Amino acid sequence: MEVMAIEEALRAHPDDLTAWHAYSDRLLERGDARGTLIRLEQRLPRTRPADRPALEREIADLVAEHEDRWDDGLPGAARVRSRRYGFATEVAVTWSDDVREVVEQVLRAPFVTTLRLTSNAADDDDDDEEWEEDWDEEDEDGWDLAVDRGAPRPGRLDVRALAGLDLGRLTELDLSYLSVGFDGAEFLAGLFVSDRLRALDLRYCRVADTGLAALTARPQLAGLRRLHLQRNRLTADGVRSLHRLAELTELDLRYNDLGEAGARALLAAPFAGSLTRLWLYDSDVGEDGVRELAQAANLPPGLRSMWRCV
Repeated sequence: MEVMAIEEALRAHPDDLTAWHAYSDRLLERGDARGTLIRLEQRLPRTRPADRPALEREIADLVAEHEDRWDDGLPGAARVRSRRYGFATEVAVTWSDDVREVVEQVLRAPFVTTLRLTSNAADDDDDDEEWEEDWDEEDEDGWDLAVDRGAPRPGRLDVRALAGLDLGRLTELDLSYLSVGFDGAEFLAGLFVSDRLRALDLRYCRVADTGLAALTARPQLAGLRRLHLQRNRLTADGVRSLHRLAELTELDLRYNDLGEAGARALLAAPFAGSLTRLWLYDSDVGEDGVRELAQAANLPPGLRSMWRCV
């Protein structure tokens, strides 16, 4: 129980070096080399520059010797994208018929707090910011298709496959380019039973205003800081539903037909003055919307000046 308590504390406060040191004691008692890795990596910042190469080699040798065994508890379908002290912290999973079982097993890992669900394992290696935005084909529902990537026509995902999962441990969730739909977004909202989520990526997820309203109505999501909503057929109504997310600092609203009303709704949001990054194009809000943003006294100066240059 002491180990579980330390792990819970570290999930809530991952930068607590004292707790990590205590955890290393428990690991060493069990013969887990990650206990030694914690000690070595914590020593590194305090090491004299002349002695760092030797310590770095010791760390690299330890990782090379033991790393293959550190993911024994993870399913083969999971791909580790990031680690801390040898423990997986960010994992990607390709959507499949057994996605629920895979994700459930991933969430048993003590420190996985970032999850990315993808439609194709190859997506995990792409840099999303570098993709060409040539989306000019529509499916039977009028939604754009990713024809430039040679992707198959996306079918609507049945996110009910995730029923019963508790995503409350996650601090970041990436569902970008998965066809979730507004009904899927409504279902997804119920899977969060804690208020830990800080980043949510829903680019091209087809959530629309209805799905976004369902998500933002969930009190457990009120602490979101970063939200990506690129191309979700949102309108000013969708932007108004974001007013419940008072702590947002980064927001992506590109490729949504917001118009001037959307720009005004954005400026009326409680987080408008706290935004550090805003992804939005002039075509999303129109000339009158650009004028509203350029003259907005409550936008941070850097963002306001950007719109004055449009």
